[in-house]
Amino acid sequence: MTNLDKVERENSLRFLITNKSALKELYIKYYYGYLKCLNRCQKTGKAVELGSGVGFSKQIVPELVTTDILPYSNIDICVDAMNMPFENNSLKVIFMLNTLHHIPDAEFFFSEAIRCLRPKGRIFIIDQYPGIFSYFIFKYFHHEYFDHKAENWKFSTTGPLSGANGALAWIIFYRDREIFKQLFPELIIQSINRHTPFSYWLAGGLKSWSLVPKPFYPMLSRFDDFVSRMIPSLGSFVTVELMRR
Repeated sequence: MTNLDKVERENSLRFLITNKSALKELYIKYYYGYLKCLNRCQKTGKAVELGSGVGFSKQIVPELVTTDILPYSNIDICVDAMNMPFENNSLKVIFMLNTLHHIPDAEFFFSEAIRCLRPKGRIFIIDQYPGIFSYFIFKYFHHEYFDHKAENWKFSTTGPLSGANGALAWIIFYRDREIFKQLFPELIIQSINRHTPFSYWLAGGLKSWSLVPKPFYPMLSRFDDFVSRMIPSLGSFVTVELMRR
C-alpha cells in the first residue's frame, strides 16, 4: 500500500479540491452533469456514487448515496464496486467520477452493476481519455499506471487508489466496444462524449499549484467546451452513459 491508499491523506486532498478554485469549479461542472443524468432517470430507486472519495457531490446532488472503498469521513457507506451491498433491481443510477480505471476487474463490475440496477437504470461514467494531447501526460507524466495495450480489462492492484489502468475507459468503450456489446447486451450505450482538453491540466490536477486564477475559469471552461465540440479527439476525459434494458 502506498501513500495514495492511506485515508490519512483525506484532509490534504479535500483542501486541494475545495481551495483550488479552478479545480473546484471543474468538479461542480461534473456534478451538474450528474444532475442532468438524474433528470433522465426514473423516480424509483437509489442514486449511488461509487468512488466518491473526498469530493462534495452530495452538496450538488443531495439524494446521492456516497460510497468509497476507503473509509473517508464524508461518505455514507464503504463499498467495493465488485461486491456491492445493494439489493437486486434497487438502483436507478450509478455515478462514477474517475473511478472506473481503479476497478481491477471491470467485467465483473459491470455484471454486478446489472444485478443492482433497475430496468432503465443508468451508469454515468466520467473517466480519463487518452486524447491527442493528454495521451502523453497519462503515459509519461501522470502518477497512475497507464497501459493502452493491455490485453484485457483486468489488472493487478497494489491498493485501492495506487492500483489503476488510466486507459481502461478508452479500452472498453473505444478499442473493445464491440466486445462490451457482446458481453453486456443488457447495457445500452446511450452516449459517449469526450471533453475537458485543457482545464484540468491548467488547474494543476491534484498538485498544489494552479495556472488558472478564479476569474479566468469561466472563459477557460467555455474554451474547453468549444474545442471539445470542434476537435473531440483532444479531450482528456470522457463521459459514458449506459442504460440497462
